[in-house]
Amino acid sequence: MFAIIKSGGRQYKVSVGEKLEVNRLAVEDGAQLRIGEVLLIGGGDKTFVGAPFIDKAEVLATVERHSRGEKLIVFKYKSKKRYRHRRGHRQELTVLRIDDILAEGKSLVSDKKDK
Repeated sequence: MFAIIKSGGRQYKVSVGEKLEVNRLAVEDGAQLRIGEVLLIGGGDKTFVGAPFIDKAEVLATVERHSRGEKLIVFKYKSKKRYRHRRGHRQELTVLRIDDILAEGKSLVSDKKDK
């Protein structure tokens, strides 16, 4: 079972137990997170397609940690003009662990009802 979710303007394909890096979210480490922007749920014998989002569908995730991405060097250069600018950039990230996929208040992975 997998889901396609939207977070920070990007779309991610996730399944239960997977770890996912998204743009920094303003939540504490270890916090439970409900992602309501679910575009598609598929796998097995059921497929749900949203227009654009699926009503009453959520993905449950736990915040593992906050981190920073790899350093990128941005270098601007103009030949013969002595113009050189070197700047580094590191993206702020949040690492999520996907716990469950819910549709209409019911878990599609373990067939349990959500509280």
